[in-house]
Amino acid sequence: MYTRVFFFFFRETVNPDFISACRFLNDHMDNMDNPNDDMRKALVVLFQHWFSAAAEEASEASRVAAYLKHVKKETPSLLAFLVNLADDNGNTVLHYSVSHCNYSIVSLLLDTGVSDVNIQNNSGFTAVMLASLTAPDGPGGMEVVRKLMELGNINIRSSKTGQTALHLAVRHGRVVMVRLLLSCGADANIQDIEGTTALMFASDRGHTHIARLLLERSQCDLALTDKRGQTALSIAMQGSHTDTATLLQAHAKARAL
Repeated sequence: MYTRVFFFFFRETVNPDFISACRFLNDHMDNMDNPNDDMRKALVVLFQHWFSAAAEEASEASRVAAYLKHVKKETPSLLAFLVNLADDNGNTVLHYSVSHCNYSIVSLLLDTGVSDVNIQNNSGFTAVMLASLTAPDGPGGMEVVRKLMELGNINIRSSKTGQTALHLAVRHGRVVMVRLLLSCGADANIQDIEGTTALMFASDRGHTHIARLLLERSQCDLALTDKRGQTALSIAMQGSHTDTATLLQAHAKARAL
């Protein structure tokens, strides 16, 4: 009994070094763009403890909540800086939490009201893009992902490929995410740097069910061409995806009537 209580208390305790770093940085916020050696040391401490507590696959929401609660109470001006702090790969704790499907932590971060969900990492991915590749196994996770998508720019294009979250979900056959993205207003006609649309990706992969979702739930422009001059239909035919090609032909005929 006492061991269990002690372990719970210990687990929820915020590291003293983190607390000291927060206080020091909070007093020097005006110099954050040009930190001196002492500030750099404090930033390293802040980064290490924050990412260790919140960005690991085994990170626990209760511990993250304790860190966030402390910062909100003691150094509130530092909250947005902490939540949006990125590592050398441009990933924030939100990026990692989404990738780990740690939706309880994602929810905590979103509830702070200061999380910039549109930050792109060095690969050009936002948290919404990463979420489009996941497969939540319950309604709770889906609700958190929906909230994430509603808060972010769902149609933002990757700085590297020009692809959106919808492109990624379609490419990887994430039917549930495609449906959710469309319900949140994803634009199916956005083209990446190669001119490829979500429907073209579905045609290329032979994802007939996803192609049907795109055609029924969005205003897909069947006449759009990529940089090679190919349409979704020609791509499906070239790949011998007969079912997908037949579906596209049927929709084209129906729209022509």
